[in-house]
Amino acid sequence: MDGMQVIDWDLAVATGTRLVRPGPQVSREEARQAVAELRQLSREAEGHVREFTRIDTETAPQAATIVDRSGWIKANVEGFRVVLEPLTERMAARRDQTPAIVSAVGSRITGVEVGAVLAFLASRVLGQYELFLPPDPSGQEATGRLTLVAPNIVHAEQELGVHPRDFRLWVCLHEETHRVQFTGVPWLREYIRSQMTEFLLVSDLDLPTLLERLRSAADAVADAVRGGEGNLIDAIQTPEQKEILDRLTAVMTLVEGHGDYVMDAVGPSVVPSVADIRAKFHHRREGGSRLDRTVRKLLGIDLKMKQYAQGSGFVRTVVDRVGMDGFNKVWTSAETLPTQEEIAHPDRWIARVIGAPALPGAGADGVTDLPGTGSGGATARPETKTETKTETETETATETATGSEADGTTG
Repeated sequence: MDGMQVIDWDLAVATGTRLVRPGPQVSREEARQAVAELRQLSREAEGHVREFTRIDTETAPQAATIVDRSGWIKANVEGFRVVLEPLTERMAARRDQTPAIVSAVGSRITGVEVGAVLAFLASRVLGQYELFLPPDPSGQEATGRLTLVAPNIVHAEQELGVHPRDFRLWVCLHEETHRVQFTGVPWLREYIRSQMTEFLLVSDLDLPTLLERLRSAADAVADAVRGGEGNLIDAIQTPEQKEILDRLTAVMTLVEGHGDYVMDAVGPSVVPSVADIRAKFHHRREGGSRLDRTVRKLLGIDLKMKQYAQGSGFVRTVVDRVGMDGFNKVWTSAETLPTQEEIAHPDRWIARVIGAPALPGAGADGVTDLPGTGSGGATARPETKTETKTETETETATETATGSEADGTTG
């Protein structure tokens, strides 16, 4: 992109790597053991998850990729580039406008900012299923990669004082659920990618709008620092983006909630100290310095907690009412995905996708099966409250769409 780059990616990597704090002090031998055990546990977790979720995946299981903090930063920058390609291509095509934008924002400045955000996240993320990878040189379309950040997992288990093997398996259960979702439901990744591309392409890129957005973004930062409700994502969206974002939020709430539900459901039988881990982990979410809390709020990470709770509540309710096979109809097509409103009211999703009993109070016998009679498809998405939606866009932005955070977003 001969100097036309919107973000200086190499600078983002260099900045993130420079700013990220070193991991916990462990001997080389301890580090080697942790890496070997995480690899083995990720395979073990995948077996548990496949059996419990009843989602068939054609792909052979792959060992997780174990990285350190700077490895996580590099992987995420690669993911960013893949996601942002449509936008950079379009900007290159509209050369008349680009110099003004680049001079207004400055690719160096944004490179430093992206690097700083990644450095903040890189010391917290425990694991992540990376959906968007650069094309494989062999021409194979990679379906995604499960990445575990060894130093952060070791740091979290030390800090929490939990049983290391149990904690590692518990984290793997959540991350493996994402791998099973995306390998077993092949259209899901492309759906998310197309929504993200559309989101980027409906950004107004004319300079006056951009400057106005940057101003409202600056106000949001100031507001959050003062302890207000401002967040960056609300500040920089168009109405069309908001609609797409609501769809993205709903699908991410579903996949995150499903991950949490599976982790909690499988946990007790394979992770003996699961109750202790869960209690300590949730307590840790609330903590952190004032700066940590402000940054988490600005990036919408606090909202992600609500998203997990709401998503796993939806899955639990649906599985309780119609069983795992009934719930799995959610994966049929984009039409059977729940809207945000349906996530809050699972009965509406059941009525629309599974079909309602013929008579009030007619139990399972009266159920008529109407899969995917999609009245709640992409067109009829209801307006939603802003509280749950902001996180996903950050997730999109920081490519941690399915990343787990040590302050509690294990995801």
